[in-house]
Amino acid sequence: QVRLVESGGGLVQAGGSLRLSCSASGRTMNTYAMAWFRRAPGKEREFVASFGRGPQDIYYADAVKGRFTISRDRQEVYLQMNNLKPEDTAVYYCAADVRLTAQAMINFAGRIEHWGQGTQVTVSL
Repeated sequence: QVRLVESGGGLVQAGGSLRLSCSASGRTMNTYAMAWFRRAPGKEREFVASFGRGPQDIYYADAVKGRFTISRDRQEVYLQMNNLKPEDTAVYYCAADVRLTAQAMINFAGRIEHWGQGTQVTVSL
């Protein structure tokens, strides 16, 4: 059973940076696509970024392009968030799936098998 644990969330001022980490255990993750999603208060969960099985297999939501960077290293996936805005305030979730591609994770989040518990990111003015 895959277990995903996020860390790195917190309170930051607008324009600041945070780096989220997701540590995976239970399976070797090199055959899994991994992703970050977020849910803001009163809103639906939304895709942030995904990283597939190859180094170029990376996708970003338009809202975070140029500000966020996803990376992975063996059992870890990271989300470097720069130039944070108040609208980035949300609970951020790590996700992993062995069947879906990184691109498929964008529109088929309901099919993703493994999720973390989330980490809160709050961006103040």
